[in-house]
Amino acid sequence: MSQQKVIAVFGATGAQGGGLVRAIAAHPERGFTARAITRNPTSDKAQALAALGVEVVAADADHPETLAPALAGAYGAFCVTNFWEHFSAEREGAQAAAMARATKAAGVQHVVWSTLEDTRKWIPLSDTRLPTLHGQYKCPHFDAKGQVDEIFATEGAPTTYMMVAFYWENFIHFGMGPRVGEDGNLVLAMPLGGVKLPGIGAGDIGGCALGIFAEGTGTVGQRIGIAGESLFGADVAAKMGKALGRTVHFYDVPFDTYRAFGFPGAEDLGNMFQFQVILGDEFQRYRDPVRSRQLYPALQDFDAWLAAHASQMAIG
Repeated sequence: MSQQKVIAVFGATGAQGGGLVRAIAAHPERGFTARAITRNPTSDKAQALAALGVEVVAADADHPETLAPALAGAYGAFCVTNFWEHFSAEREGAQAAAMARATKAAGVQHVVWSTLEDTRKWIPLSDTRLPTLHGQYKCPHFDAKGQVDEIFATEGAPTTYMMVAFYWENFIHFGMGPRVGEDGNLVLAMPLGGVKLPGIGAGDIGGCALGIFAEGTGTVGQRIGIAGESLFGADVAAKMGKALGRTVHFYDVPFDTYRAFGFPGAEDLGNMFQFQVILGDEFQRYRDPVRSRQLYPALQDFDAWLAAHASQMAIG
């Protein structure tokens, strides 16, 4: 084990980072060992990783001075941020920039940065197709990540840019699952604008990230988008219905209607879904199930994910 290359994993108790830590622990033959980085090593999630034999260390991207010890001696680093924890694009950007600079200072050889598009490169603030939010963003949780790509490129260690699709777990945890309509039937209501939705099981993201590290530094500078399957809304609903044993109808919510729903992040998400439509084939190209399955052959399609998770969807 002394020859295993250390991958330092930020966000190790979250969906993406935790999945990577578990994937590394499950596949020592890939030549890596995980170092789980978390703000609270005594949390239940951190202790569960420690029980797998994983090294767990404390560091906090809000405090850049804590990052160097966590990265010392690491071959690779997985960098990820969580906008939805605090809803601050500025804080998310500062966290990511601190990680980028720390990886270079530590001499890390390969970074995988979990990023998204800076939508303003396609939809400038003057473009009224998408409302401008907080005075300087079109889609804050996309833009905050995308704008840091340049810092990873110029001030970070050699970086591969991983683009993640919609989490199917949002149908369980984010209130996006089917609900009972006025007629008593189930309705899946989402603002897809008639295009396909690329999605992925959150547990598979770590396997894909491990695949990128295993491919090596030849991927540096590339943008690799991952998804388990891309489906039209009606097909998502039909597959849900089959798994639930009930008919599920799909309603394509108008973007303006969705933005006006008023829940935290509604405007951001409404813009996100509309951006997918505007970007079209390019958005789909960066969420590629074929490339994802090359990275992680056990990648689930939506039917497989539903077989394991449909019973967890709370029907509203």
